[in-house]
Amino acid sequence: MDWILIENLKVEAVIGVWAWERRIRQPLCFDLALGTDIRAAAASDALPDALDYQQVCTVISQLAGSLQPQLIETLAEQCCALIFKNWPAVQVVRLTLRKPFAITETTSVGVRIERQRPS
Repeated sequence: MDWILIENLKVEAVIGVWAWERRIRQPLCFDLALGTDIRAAAASDALPDALDYQQVCTVISQLAGSLQPQLIETLAEQCCALIFKNWPAVQVVRLTLRKPFAITETTSVGVRIERQRPS
């Protein structure tokens, strides 16, 4: 399995369970590892044969900016589902989603999930 890596994608989003959180945009940080086969892209050296990570970043940013969930768990699951929907070549998604400064005594809190393409 080959892995496309996207590290520390920063997105501002409305997320949280508290009333004050529903009124502001907060920073989120995404790390993604997308399991796919890169051999066709490596052989052709052509973007159409590759997984365009700029498009992945754009789609994840748009989802995070519009969904407005209460829980980061919900956003993480929705991101994985969207990746599988839009990129059939991706077989595995490893996603870490962090919410910086959510708890003052920490740098960030978050979730890390791994999902396989549904059969």
